[in-house]
Amino acid sequence: MQRHPVHESQAALAAVWQPEAPRIAVLLPCYNEEAAIAEVVRDFRKALPQAQVYVYDNASSDRTSEVARAAGATVVHEPLRGKGNVVRRMFADIEADIYVLADGDDTYEAAAAPKLIETLCRKQLDMINAARSNTSEEAYRPGHQLGNFVFTTLISSLFGKRFNDILSGYRVFSRRFVKSFPAVAQGFEIETELTVHALELRMPVDEVMTAYKERPEGSESKLSTFKDGFRILRTIVRLTKEERPLAFFSLIGGILGLASTVLAFPLLLTYLDTGLVPRLPTAVLVCAMMILGFLSLACGLILDSVSHGRREMKRLHYLSLPKPPEWITPENQSSGRQDPITSSISKTV
Repeated sequence: MQRHPVHESQAALAAVWQPEAPRIAVLLPCYNEEAAIAEVVRDFRKALPQAQVYVYDNASSDRTSEVARAAGATVVHEPLRGKGNVVRRMFADIEADIYVLADGDDTYEAAAAPKLIETLCRKQLDMINAARSNTSEEAYRPGHQLGNFVFTTLISSLFGKRFNDILSGYRVFSRRFVKSFPAVAQGFEIETELTVHALELRMPVDEVMTAYKERPEGSESKLSTFKDGFRILRTIVRLTKEERPLAFFSLIGGILGLASTVLAFPLLLTYLDTGLVPRLPTAVLVCAMMILGFLSLACGLILDSVSHGRREMKRLHYLSLPKPPEWITPENQSSGRQDPITSSISKTV
């Protein structure tokens, strides 16, 4: 029986790494990135020599797998299309202490990874979001910047403002974040889910600015501005319904109640003037809308209690997982204890 390449690679790493050394995994979801993936793998191997680089080929039609394998990455095939499906498979397959998630299009700064890991471990965080600092107009088009600003503002108003770039695909996670994340998204809306998961569980997180550059020649963007923008908006609505049901259904109930009141006002004036209700269909519609408004409010109250219970269960599962590896502190420095994170990335920080 043929062994899974991820399991073979991790078995070899377990024999090489010291028990106290943190296991660092670089995760690169790819679809037709033959032109860029070799450089991305080489950059991350240079920046994080102790890390294992995984490339998950999402049913590419070019030579992405062959090029990534030749560059030194562990390659796994995921036939189910969509970045969200790939990330869900990665998080399920790979066992590590620190996870670095990036794209395979060579637009993110691999050299910043040691600093991101250092920040995550020193501050004992569960996620570092690498916010994109635009280096050219071709890399980060104005339309995409506007969409990111709108979605970031919307998420901030609904779940709390802790990030300035919720759609960044470059992040560093602790193990307890990855193994407590219930990935549902199928496509590029996965970044929205990652952000809301951290905000809902009130995890310790931070954001660090990193360079964002244009794709190399021969590499094409897979992002569809309007199609993926609509999917992200739909995901935000779904997450609001699931995580903020009282606010969601109260809004619907308020709209129905307001519309019912507006339609009922002329009927009330007519009734006070003549004692008659001549427009019976409108009167029936007004009553139905008001009843639906109160039903919506009742649904919100019930689902809010359910959501609260789900949030408690997710929080308990999150707390059952190990915290991020420790960074150097004055106490262990004075005792002569060597910090595992420092020793593993000291060559690159």
